[in-house]
Amino acid sequence: MTDSEDIFAAAGVDAPETPPPASSGPYRVLARKYRPQTFAELIGQDAMVKTLANAIARDRLAHAFLMTGVRGVGKTSTARLIAKALNCIGPDGQGGPTIDPCGVCEPCRAITEGRHIDVIEMDAASNTGVDDVREIIEAVRYAAVSARYKIYIIDEVHMLSRNAFNALLKTLEEPPPHVKFLFATTEVNKVPVTVLSRCQRFDLRRITPDMLFAHFSSILQKEGVEAEAPAIWLIANAAEGSVRDGLSILDQAIAYADLDGGGRIGADQVRTMLGLSDRTAITQLMATILEGDSGGAIDLARAQYALGIEPVAMVRGLMDLTHAITLAKVSRHDDPALAASDRERIGDWAQKLGFAPLNRLWQLLLKGHDEVLRANNPLEHLEMLLLRVIYAASMPDPGELAKLLESGGVPAMPLGAPPAPTGRESAAVEPVAEASAPESAETPVSALTIAQIHQLLESTGNHQLARQVYDDLKLLELEPGRLVYAPTAALDGDFARRLGETLLAQTGSRWQVRVGEGEGRPSLGQMRAAKLADNDSRIRELPVVKAALAAFPDARLVEDDHNHQRFNP
Repeated sequence: MTDSEDIFAAAGVDAPETPPPASSGPYRVLARKYRPQTFAELIGQDAMVKTLANAIARDRLAHAFLMTGVRGVGKTSTARLIAKALNCIGPDGQGGPTIDPCGVCEPCRAITEGRHIDVIEMDAASNTGVDDVREIIEAVRYAAVSARYKIYIIDEVHMLSRNAFNALLKTLEEPPPHVKFLFATTEVNKVPVTVLSRCQRFDLRRITPDMLFAHFSSILQKEGVEAEAPAIWLIANAAEGSVRDGLSILDQAIAYADLDGGGRIGADQVRTMLGLSDRTAITQLMATILEGDSGGAIDLARAQYALGIEPVAMVRGLMDLTHAITLAKVSRHDDPALAASDRERIGDWAQKLGFAPLNRLWQLLLKGHDEVLRANNPLEHLEMLLLRVIYAASMPDPGELAKLLESGGVPAMPLGAPPAPTGRESAAVEPVAEASAPESAETPVSALTIAQIHQLLESTGNHQLARQVYDDLKLLELEPGRLVYAPTAALDGDFARRLGETLLAQTGSRWQVRVGEGEGRPSLGQMRAAKLADNDSRIRELPVVKAALAAFPDARLVEDDHNHQRFNP
């Protein structure tokens, strides 16, 4: 026992726990701690590394390099690695430029620590003027103090002013042999083409999620932190191809797990930390949308909002799910972060939904995302978006509408006849579209309707008689073996005899055909014209058709050779 422990024991109290030893230095974030120190540690940029290795091996080094790409893919790290590769002298001090710098010689260590006098790193965002470039122009005339090359690393080079770029052009085109320029930028389109033509350009690629997953898993293992695989996948996807962004999220996830979760990073914790909507809730919301349950969809959205999920995150979740269903439809969906039940549900939706509804759903959500993002009251906009998606889902798109018009109708509004009367006369007004010609002359007389009689005449070559039946015959009565029609000037006295004889020849049964009294039912031609006129008015009320007519004012709805209606621009 120590003296201090004896004192606490004599007083009858427990000695306080010894505090853990203080850290040897301030904490370094993962993005800095695991910055690549060799080209082997630079992930996802194999083409650039191979080009530099071959250039160094063949002694064909350019005097200016330009690294471009999205944030966090390693542009500045690559510039520092190139500086080390060109100035490394090896552990024995006798080495030359190499793609594998030793990391132990004085130039390598000084460049890593940012204190090498001949490697000048400049931020173009805060040194934008001609005076700053003039200092570089004056300094390049002098040889390097201790290194093989004097290297200028200019980060965010696109921030230089136009005059500064122009002042640098001559020096950039013909620099002294001991000078190398390394430029890095995220917006290469802002760099003048005169500068681009004087540099060897490398486009650094986004890092794929599977590479980020492997990289983050390795870092977690080194840090001694446990994490669920779906949680790492969520971080890798949230990084959007940026290693630095992903490491920043990973740093935050480790800190969050230390406070809640016993030090283990879970998928639910990451989803909560990033403000992502719960995948199960989004799946349920999608199900209510596809079922057309507007009330259920609004209730689910409000429940998620009460839990702290932002409306725009819910829209993004629906978009991600729509994207997953579409990819699953072409067998290209593979998200390791999904549970088996979610995969099965996405597969079922992919089988049931067509590409047209999925594309329409995507377009509605894409437009609604911007609206919700800019809204003063996002929840209200989200609810209106959900209602718009549900009630617009049943509307045909232009492609479907064209097919429907070619096939003779649209959903819920077929080219049907006017309401049929009750009683025995109902058979006399059967629409032309639903009539079918009898298969043979032995067809029972009781099965014939006026539409079938017309088609029977057409099929047997009695075209003139068939035309008179279609255009001018107005039924009064139609029974098996008996047909009574209204008097009209278009039908002469010989019409009844000719029609009776033709029906006798074709059916084998005697028909009584005569003129009655009264106005009679409209003829088949009149009914067809009424049907087309009614369908025309209904079609023109469709929002898609209204939009088409607004875009093409001269368009009209015409009837083709198959009695189908279609647009003729």
